Amino acid sequence: MNENSSSVHFLYGTTIGRFLLLLIQTCRMDLLIVKFLRSPLSRFIISGYAKRHNISLHEFNGQTFHSFGDFFVRKKDRIEADLTPSHLISPCDGYLSAFPIQEDGCFFIKGSYYRLCDLLPDFELSKIFHGGDCLIFRLCASDYHHYCYIDNGLQGKNHYIPGKLHSVQPIACEKYPVYTLNRRVWTMLSTEHFGPVVQTEIGAFIVGGIVNERENTRFFKGEEMGHFELSGSTIVLLFQKGRISLSPHIERQLADGREVRVKQGMCIGNQKTPSIYED
Repeated sequence: MNENSSSVHFLYGTTIGRFLLLLIQTCRMDLLIVKFLRSPLSRFIISGYAKRHNISLHEFNGQTFHSFGDFFVRKKDRIEADLTPSHLISPCDGYLSAFPIQEDGCFFIKGSYYRLCDLLPDFELSKIFHGGDCLIFRLCASDYHHYCYIDNGLQGKNHYIPGKLHSVQPIACEKYPVYTLNRRVWTMLSTEHFGPVVQTEIGAFIVGGIVNERENTRFFKGEEMGHFELSGSTIVLLFQKGRISLSPHIERQLADGREVRVKQGMCIGNQKTPSIYED
C-alpha cells in the first residue's frame, strides 16, 4: 500500500478527507484492500510501485511474487550490520527522530503529547523509562520492511494491542496521537549493552500488518526479528536514562529539527554506561 504524500495530505489536511478516512475505518474497507493486495490480481501493481519508489528488482532475483503482498515482504539474502558490541544499530531502514522522555513520563512528538503509560500499557514497567530516550524510526514505501535486533539479549512476550491504522507521515502525527491510536506490538528486550529496551512496532495506514517471528527466546545482534506487511510503518525504541548516546552527526541533524535517514544495521550511537545485564 503506497502512502502517497498528496493522498495523505488530502485525507488528513482537509475536512472532506478526514470524513472519508473515518468512513473507510468505520466500514472496514481495509479488509477488502488487504484481500486484494494478497491476491494474484494485484501482481500488476508491482512493476509500477518498484519504479515509482526506485526499488531495484534485480536485488531479489530468484524470488517469485504471486501478489503485491508477496513483493512487499521480499527478503534480502544478507544484511550488513555493525557488530561492535558497544555500538547501537538501527533496527530498520527509515527516518530517525529522537525525543527525551521527561521525568514524569511525558514527551512531545510533532504536535501531540504522549504519556509512556499510553504507549506502553504496563504502568510499573513504563516508570523505569522516565527520564530516558525515545527513538522513532519511520519506514517509507521504498524501505526494506524487515527489522533486526539491536543487540544480543533475551526477548520476552509479544504484546498485541488492537487499534486504528492511521498514516505515520508527519501531517497525520500533527492531527492525531497515532503512536497510541494505531495497532501495535510491544516487546521487552533485555539487552547486554543497553539494559532493558522496549521495542514497539506500529502499523500504518489501513493495512499495517506486524509479524514478529519469535518470543521468549535468546537473540543476537543483527538477527532478523520480524517484518511489516503491506504498508509503511514505524518502530519505537524506549531506553532508560543514561543508557545511550547518539552519534554526533546524528545529534546535529536532529537538533536542526530534521529526521535522519538510516539503514538497517548501521551504527547510530553508543553504549553510554555499562548495562546491568552484562556479565
